[in-house]
This record gives sequence, C-alpha cells and structure tokens, in this order.
Amino acid sequence: MTNPFITAYTRKRQKLVIAKDKLHSSVILILCLVGCLIICLFSSCGMTPARAEEINVDNLATAIYYAEGGAKTNHPYGILAHYKTTTPRQACINTIRHAQRDWNGRGDFISFLGSRYCPVGAKNDPTGLNKNWVGNVKRLYAKLQKARG
Repeated sequence: MTNPFITAYTRKRQKLVIAKDKLHSSVILILCLVGCLIICLFSSCGMTPARAEEINVDNLATAIYYAEGGAKTNHPYGILAHYKTTTPRQACINTIRHAQRDWNGRGDFISFLGSRYCPVGAKNDPTGLNKNWVGNVKRLYAKLQKARG
C-alpha cells in the first residue's frame, strides 16, 4: 500500500521538474534568438562587410588620374605628397585598396572613396571643385570599364 502523502509529494515534484525543464528550454530559445539578432545587426552595420560591387582597381586609378588633370597637372592622381619609394599611381592604388578594406558595402564605392580622397569642403579646395570629383570619376570609370571590359 502506498502512502498518499508520498504520492502527492512525488506528483508535485514531477510537475516542478517538468516546469523547470520548460523554463530551461525557453531560456535557451531566447538566448539563441538574441544571438541570431546580434549576428544580424553586426552583419548589417559593417562588421562583416558585404561587397555589392567588384571594383577594377586599375581602371579606377586611371579614372582618378584623368579626373585629377591627367598629364597636365603637377599632382598626378591628385597625390599632393611626394614619396621617395612609390609613384603617385601606386599611392592612388594603395588608397583605393585601403578604402576597399574599410568600406562597409553600403552605397557605391566611388562615393565612399571620394569622401576620403577628395572631400567636399576640404581646406585645399577653396574654389569648391571637389564637389565634381565623384561624378567625374564615376563617368570616367564607366567609360574605361566599357572600353576595357
């Protein structure tokens, strides 16, 4: 014969264990959802950059060369500094590659590059010509891409 008090206690204990298991499962589910949310947020804020477009660095450097005045300028590629161990073209290519690493994939790359390479309102642009840089480079780059494939 079973003791009714022990049976009632066992039933209560089983219900508590089941409730505890359900709570544990809910906590795990919530933590998984929060983890997924964090991953989604980081992937959309630039922590894992997406490349919306592939850039032909050689063509982009050539487009910058022409936009900055080509052979007529004292500062080819718009490079103001004079380096001992690198050419202005290589300095331009280095800048493009560095910007590619920093770009988060939002917007177009040439606009992002222009905000660094030739920013509107820069102190060395008293006549405001930098505002034309992005448009000029985009147009020249598109021509080079079409011509060179």
